[in-house]
Amino acid sequence: GKVFRQVGVWFLIFVSVVALVASWQDIRQSGQSISSQISEGGSIIIPKEVDGHYHLTLTINDRDINFLIDTGASDIVLTRQDAARVGLDPDQLDYWGTANTANGTVRLATVRLGTVRLGDLVDKNVRASVNDAVMKKSLLGMRYLSKFVIEITKNQMILKR
Repeated sequence: GKVFRQVGVWFLIFVSVVALVASWQDIRQSGQSISSQISEGGSIIIPKEVDGHYHLTLTINDRDINFLIDTGASDIVLTRQDAARVGLDPDQLDYWGTANTANGTVRLATVRLGTVRLGDLVDKNVRASVNDAVMKKSLLGMRYLSKFVIEITKNQMILKR
């Protein structure tokens, strides 16, 4: 009986360690939300986050949406969930477009966003896409970023308009 208890205790310790290792990425990401700042000159300063990427929150149709900045993406690409949050019905969109991604070809629906706000900057009727495939986070691509002069230093991205 004593041996079985010890085996059981070691088994629980092993399972706990495996669960902790499996969820480590989620634990790291939950504490990494570093927000951008707007400088006195109106520049948006975006610090590099612990995952090595730049993230930015835009207000779309009065809803805050967190984006991964992707200079390799052509467009603003919303997840189905974020599209629903800004008032679009992903199930009613026409996914006639396609894009080639690192994960293969995906179907896209072209949409118009009523308002896109970053600090005091407001753009109206902004073209974007909704990805029909599963994505972890919406992407902020060059269609929006090209409205800015972009400066990248060691640990921050600066957007100026």
